[in-house]
Amino acid sequence: MGGEAGVDEWFKDWFDRDYAAIYAARDAEEAAQAVAMALQVAPALGRGPVLDLACGTGRHLAALRRSNPLAFGLDLSRDLLGLADPGLRPWLLRGDMRALPVRDGRLSGICLWFTPFGYFTDAENRALLARLRDLLAPGGVILLDYLNARHLREHLVPEDERVADGIRVRSRRTLEGQRVIKRMTLTRLETGATRAVTESVRLYEPAEMEALAAGAGLEVFARVGAYAGGAFDAARSPRWIGFLRKVV
Repeated sequence: MGGEAGVDEWFKDWFDRDYAAIYAARDAEEAAQAVAMALQVAPALGRGPVLDLACGTGRHLAALRRSNPLAFGLDLSRDLLGLADPGLRPWLLRGDMRALPVRDGRLSGICLWFTPFGYFTDAENRALLARLRDLLAPGGVILLDYLNARHLREHLVPEDERVADGIRVRSRRTLEGQRVIKRMTLTRLETGATRAVTESVRLYEPAEMEALAAGAGLEVFARVGAYAGGAFDAARSPRWIGFLRKVV
């Protein structure tokens, strides 16, 4: 995936059991709060087939299925899917979001929780939004949970260290071109074994996100700034959670 600095397929190697361990604070309670907010803003997510895209272990999907039994999930990671509650497994698919096994016009909604957008090149990110638009049925909604780029730039922590589930995590964050890069060294306290992993996300300002949506035939009809709800504030909101629908 050449042509843009920091763009490689890092996500193929990273989303595994170590990832689940060090992000364990992102739990079912947070997911339930986020899903409740989403259903209030966009009731269409509560009925009909809704795809939780990049669903990971299924924490948002579990919360959503309590309201919508037709919701299902897709993720690339075998490890994360394997960690899902056994009751969710009939509703889980494995695949790449750039090649979704869904027919056009079939989905009432698509949810992308916890920043699974921006991994790819600009061209691939645009193509993904256009593909998601095509999958929507009339009245369908896309929920796009993304970083607030301004807030991240102003509050970026260059380095930190913490311990999670017996793993020491040393993180270094840099802004490189139009991407935020997080490089981590993971050390298992019990054995001393180490590994290096990277996360790389394209930073889009809110206006750029709206332009991307418009270019894909989508319009942003609501913007929320946190999982607890509340209007998006460019200076204060930690997240940009956009609700999109087809332009007719």
